[in-house]
This record gives sequence, structure tokens and C-alpha cells, in this order.
Amino acid sequence: MSEETIRLELDDSGVSVDLPKPPGPHDQVQGVPYRPVEFRDDDLPAALERSAKWLREAQNWLGEPIDVIAVHLDYDDRDGAPYYDLKLMCNEEDLAGAPIAMRRLRSDSVG
Repeated sequence: MSEETIRLELDDSGVSVDLPKPPGPHDQVQGVPYRPVEFRDDDLPAALERSAKWLREAQNWLGEPIDVIAVHLDYDDRDGAPYYDLKLMCNEEDLAGAPIAMRRLRSDSVG
């Protein structure tokens, strides 16, 4: 088996240089570093409760509210799969703990 490398020409925001630009002067392709956090269950209220519990715990760990841009709800009707698929689209920098690192950096430079 051979590995193939695919080269993409991307601009600074990570999109193709060949992507048509939005036509209006205020239109833009935004850099949106969001990552889904998924909760799957046959019982939607249970999935919602677990997502709320996780969100509280994660925000407590982060020390500030996590940036959630969207909540996506889908379903999976394959045999044996949990029916509901709930995703919170969260900022990947928050999930990586960047605000914690920034606070540490600021406190180290002050003290």
C-alpha cells in the first residue's frame, strides 16, 4: 500500500485559493475553528441532559463560558445505532484550553 500526498493551495484562512470570493464588499469566508462535541442516545432528553452536564463541567474547567456557535441535531436510523445524534459546535481553542494557557501566561508575566 502506498501513501499519496495531496497538496492543496490554501490561503491564510485555510480555504482554497481557487474558491470563488463572495461578491459583496462586506461578504467573507470566515475562519471558524469549531469542532463538534457529540452526544448520541435513543433518548433525546438524556442526550440533552448529558450535553448540559458536560457543558457545565467544561466551562468550570475552562474558567469561562465555552464558545458554542451551534447545536446540531440529527438522527441515525441504522439498526443498532443510537437514534439521536446531538452535536455542540465548540471553539477548538476553548477545547484545547487556550484561555487557561493565556491566563497563566499573563499571570506569569505580571508576577
